Amino acid sequence: MHLAYPAVLSALLFCTGLYGVLARRNAILVLMSVELMLNAVNLNLVAFDVWLTRAAIETLHSGQALTLFTIAIAAAEIGIGLAIVLAVHRNRGTSDIDRLRDAAEGPDDDLDDGPDSDAAARAQAAGKAEATA
Repeated sequence: MHLAYPAVLSALLFCTGLYGVLARRNAILVLMSVELMLNAVNLNLVAFDVWLTRAAIETLHSGQALTLFTIAIAAAEIGIGLAIVLAVHRNRGTSDIDRLRDAAEGPDDDLDDGPDSDAAARAQAAGKAEATA
């Protein structure tokens, strides 16, 4: 088999994963797209290892060993990523990336631009303290 077939398939997989990372807003779909890109890299590693094995008499199969290492790292990454997404979904109620970024900034961040914003915040906190007392 020619080297071009797995290389083209790997390029298509990587481009599909890249589109998924850039276009998707759901955090789980972004993680799945990252996994697709890692699998494209693994396919390239194995294909080039087989191609170089034909050229050399004694080989170490380093491409296949690196592929196994990449698969182990990808499994750990997806486990940690899913744990983070589930924790954020429990706290915020959504896994939409745009809504999470907007919630992190807060609704009043763009209003507090002046130098008197600290004094206004202290006065508002004092007013709330007096109202509860």
